[in-house]
Order: sequence, then structure tokens, then C-alpha cells
Amino acid sequence: MTIEEAVSRVRPLDAAAMRAAEKRFSDIAMPLGGLGLLQDAIIQLAGIQRKPVPIIRPRAAVIFCADNGVVAEGVTQCGQDVTATVTRNMGQGRSTMCMMAKSIDMDVFPVDIGVADKFSFKGVVDKKIRKGTENIAENAAMTRDEAIAAVKTGIELAENCAQQGFRLVCGGEMGIGNTTTSAAVTAALTGASASRVTGRGAGLSSEGLRKKMQAVEKSLAVNRPNPDDPIDVISKVGGLDIAGLTGFYLGAAACGLPIVLDGVITCTAALAAVRLCPLVADYLIAAHCSEEPASALLLQELGKKAFITAGMHLGEGTGAAAGIALLDLALAPYREMPTFDEIGVEAYKPLK
Repeated sequence: MTIEEAVSRVRPLDAAAMRAAEKRFSDIAMPLGGLGLLQDAIIQLAGIQRKPVPIIRPRAAVIFCADNGVVAEGVTQCGQDVTATVTRNMGQGRSTMCMMAKSIDMDVFPVDIGVADKFSFKGVVDKKIRKGTENIAENAAMTRDEAIAAVKTGIELAENCAQQGFRLVCGGEMGIGNTTTSAAVTAALTGASASRVTGRGAGLSSEGLRKKMQAVEKSLAVNRPNPDDPIDVISKVGGLDIAGLTGFYLGAAACGLPIVLDGVITCTAALAAVRLCPLVADYLIAAHCSEEPASALLLQELGKKAFITAGMHLGEGTGAAAGIALLDLALAPYREMPTFDEIGVEAYKPLK
């Protein structure tokens, strides 16, 4: 599926299924709106899956792993080699995300879309576009053709998930330096200042944060990304993980799959996908608001409210996993709870 084909296949939500889900919530024996944002998400899931009782098993997490040349600017606490190490651990099921996903019965597929090291690790899907990106403070991250190839790879992986029968997906990422690239992409797409969207990532000092902000500012000045062209933005100041996630979200929506978002990097990609196809927003469910400063801005741009505000900023899809666990909890009473009529109690009525 090409980018254009994916855009053309995204459908509006099914209004009849959503009305049926709303009625189910008004009928079952609980206070009106008692499950808050989780209730809203279940109604959204009904609209996405086009049936009143959504099914979110089996589910899959696709984790895009890639290196970023901007680490040369001193924007990270650790070296680029950590990307390959964590990618290998993911392939072995030993990362934080893998362990969290196992606890909620979710499959994890780590994808090498741009790790700098040349390797072939068991359990890692090889979709490498190139060995890491250029230093965005000096040059464009990648060519436009490479960015398009990465987006198309994400679309292909979403199609694979649909073909394998997964009913819900989430995206994750791994790549040292990717909170810098996500800050640059967010600034380019929203017009926000570098100081507003740049955070400490994996524990930067104040001096490190200053260097990171300077790198973001320089990348925007050097590359002049076009905010009206998400592919241009990603190719100039983004990363291969962001490009892959952008395609993954676009492809999932085209295949009718609900998407649970993770933190700031995945939300950056989600905004790029929505700029390519506004209807994608209807397929996005926000799990948590990351500790990174750009997170709240991105959720606002996407028109989303997150279930969880827990100060998380680990990435990899861990916040999405936590959100999916909450959806499981909310779906239990939605499916099984008796109605007011069945227990002989007068139903709650909306107050004016």
C-alpha cells in the first residue's frame, strides 16, 4: 500500500456502533460516565471496529529501532551503541516493554529500521533503511526518498498486523537521541519554540539540556523544514523511527485497527500521520501524558486526553501497555455487568 492509497482507505468512525455503545453504558448498572475517559475510549473503539462490543485481543506492539546522528552534539547521556544493545534485548524478550507486554498478553515485534550497527539479532525484524541518520544540526537527517521508504515500511507492518488477525496495535521506539529529533519535528509542525518542546530525555543535566535546545534550534535553521509537508519535516529533522511510526499509524487506520499511543516520540509521529490524513486522529487513543514537555502540546494538537499522568518517560511503548491494561479493566464491566432493569433499580438520568 502506498502512502496515497493508505490515506484514501481511512474511513470515518461508525456512528451507529458508537450510539449503541453509548446506550449500553447508559443501561448498565453504574453511574453515568463513571469510567470517564476509559468509557469514551470504549465508545471510540466501537466506532473504529464498527460494532458495539469491541474486541482488543489479540494485540501487538511494533517497536521501531533506529539511531540518530544528532548524538554527536552531546544531547544524550549515553552512547549510540546502546540502541543496538536494547534492540537485541527486545529480540530476546528482555526489555521493559517486553516484560510489561507479556503481563497483558501482547505480542512485541522489534524492528530494525535504522540501527547504526550492522547486526542480525534473533527476534528482530530487519527493515533497515540506512545505518542511522545524519546529524540534523548540520544536515538533513535523510533523503526524502529514504523518509518515504520508512513511512511505507510502517504501512507494510501495519498491514501485516491486520493480516495476522491482531485487533488492536500500539507503536513504540528505541533510539538514542530520538527525544531530540522528536522535539525538532514537533517544533517544525507546531511552530513552538525549542525551549517549549525540548526536555531532559533520559536524564540530561542542565548543561546537556542547553546543548539539546541549541541542537534543535540549529537543526531548524539549517534545514528549514516545511511545516505544511510532514515528509519534508521528517526527512530533514526527524528520524527513521518517527518515519516508520508515522506510516504504521497511517497504515493501521487504513486497515481499521485502533491504535494506542505511547509517549512523546510516538505522539510526534501521530501528529505527522494526522497532518497527512486528518481522519487518522479518530483511530488514536492516548494512553498517557509523558513527562517530556512536548507531550501535553502534542496531545492538544491531536485533540486527545490521556488516561494516565504518572510522570512516565521510558518510551518503547511502555505507556501504551499501561493504557491497554486499563482498557481491559474497563471492558470487563462493559461486557458483563447487568443492566439497571435486570437488578430492578431505576436508571440514572442526565441532569440538566
